[in-house]
Amino acid sequence: MKMKFRKVLVAGLGEVGLPTVDYIKSRGLAAFGYDINESAVLKAKSKGIWATTDFDDLPTDIDAYIICVSTLLSDNDVPDMTSVFDVCDKIARNNCRQCLVSIESTIIPGTSRKIYRELFNECENIFLVHVPHRYWSGDPINYGVRQLRVLGAINDESLKRGLMFYRDILDIPLYVVSSIEIAEMCKIAENAYRYVCIAFAEELCMICEDLGLNFHEVREACNTKWNIHILEARDGIGGHCLPKDTKYLASLSSHNLILKCAMEVDKQYRKWLRRKVEF
Repeated sequence: MKMKFRKVLVAGLGEVGLPTVDYIKSRGLAAFGYDINESAVLKAKSKGIWATTDFDDLPTDIDAYIICVSTLLSDNDVPDMTSVFDVCDKIARNNCRQCLVSIESTIIPGTSRKIYRELFNECENIFLVHVPHRYWSGDPINYGVRQLRVLGAINDESLKRGLMFYRDILDIPLYVVSSIEIAEMCKIAENAYRYVCIAFAEELCMICEDLGLNFHEVREACNTKWNIHILEARDGIGGHCLPKDTKYLASLSSHNLILKCAMEVDKQYRKWLRRKVEF
């Protein structure tokens, strides 16, 4: 039976969720927003989006749930998926009809399958996919909601519904992978790779300074080679995603030497910058 997508809920109305619900609305679907943060809900309402902090206020006939809540680290740097589990638990308790659930939040491998097994009880009415976001607020035109995305599904039927929704209705280009765990892994690997590349630039900058060489000129000279692209070294690796996702990846295995070294380099670089300012 072919699913019809009329009503879509986006859970999490932050940097990723707000443009997501806005884009879904622009595609002619009835778009709803949910967030536990009142200011996020008010911001969504100011853009003409129906939004609430109370999950029970939402329509009971939602066809697709898009999860864009932030994931975090616990105090001892352990991946914290609580926000995703909380939303999925609400979906499971409030749903008894066919629906697509798409997790766009960044999660570690095994999270989707655990949710499908423990919260959704492998319900045949719930179709689960993971389509990690690649949203960059610095260039929402080229790297916004509609850009090439990776899609992994919990099973074949979920894959069909995911393709129908993202590719056919939202017109988002997709790269389909063989399992939902591959999709989970690729997002944290992408961000960790970026982190390591920046850390290399930071270390090279410090080495150049020690030798009395101009880092920017060295970088530009290196980047004339066809397979080299050294990044800029700025004020340390900031933001929420890159540091968090690098720690996510490092937590998965003991094979994490480069990742740990990159994190140490960034700490060293920040101290080095502070000393330069002081003197």
